[in-house]
Amino acid sequence: MKVFAGNSNRHLAEAICTYLNVSLGKASVRRFADQEIFVEVQENVRGEDVFLVQSTSFPTNDHLMELLIMIDAMRRSSARRITAVLPYFGYARQDRRASGRTPISAKLVANLITEAGADRVLTLDLHAGQIQGFFDIPTDNLYAVPVLTRDIKAHYDTSNITVVSPDVGGVVRARALAKRLDCLLAIVDKRRDRPGESEVMNIIGEVEGKDCILIDDIVDSGGTLCNAADALLAQGAASVTAYITHGVLSGGAVTRITSSKLRELVITDTIQPTTAVQSAHNIRVITTANLIGEAINRTSQEESVSSLFD
Repeated sequence: MKVFAGNSNRHLAEAICTYLNVSLGKASVRRFADQEIFVEVQENVRGEDVFLVQSTSFPTNDHLMELLIMIDAMRRSSARRITAVLPYFGYARQDRRASGRTPISAKLVANLITEAGADRVLTLDLHAGQIQGFFDIPTDNLYAVPVLTRDIKAHYDTSNITVVSPDVGGVVRARALAKRLDCLLAIVDKRRDRPGESEVMNIIGEVEGKDCILIDDIVDSGGTLCNAADALLAQGAASVTAYITHGVLSGGAVTRITSSKLRELVITDTIQPTTAVQSAHNIRVITTANLIGEAINRTSQEESVSSLFD
């Protein structure tokens, strides 16, 4: 196999290569003066099993275009198989028509990746599971729950934990974590009046005196987490920590988190953390490199990927 990376998250790609004991492939991904993207593969990939690691995070469109051009470059260089490894799949929140005359952008992006020449897709914690069906090529959706579970067990007394879903839609994810930790489950019932804002309504479940673990796939503005933390503490929770897979953290999210009542926000490195994130006193980053690296290894060896989560 050969592993290459775009510019979105080279640190994660290098960590994946360290796990796999391979060198990161040599490729130049640069821009002309007018910001056109140019890719040059600087080593032979003919007949190789190629994995392209690229999160489509901010700037989303630039990183998506890098991925598409890299796929095309590999295809024209006669790679045997091309797997697009997207630790974070941008546009995933546009997975349905929420109102009239709107797009389903997640499906459009899936079509672009397929038509560019990818043979497989490997991603992590899709915002909605049905997005796997948007691709007409084999798609493996990994889950960060094993990584989060290990970290929680290392930092908390699991006998006093309640796992909390910040909304009704995330109950399946929260239940999976609660089952692994053998602990209680609670739900935050909220009403969202407009995008990026939420109002907490009720807490369903036992949280008084408990160390509450909020679990979700994406944190963007941070408003939902901060409101949920306030509501849980008002109901008598001993502490509130959030474990989120994808730390988008746009706008003033980092400032909002650092000034909140959250004990800690733990995110993974599917999106390369900014300087502000790295310097925040209550934001911690854990790696998914071993999980993704093992999935890449099993894909290359034609072994089961789903057994990683049994």
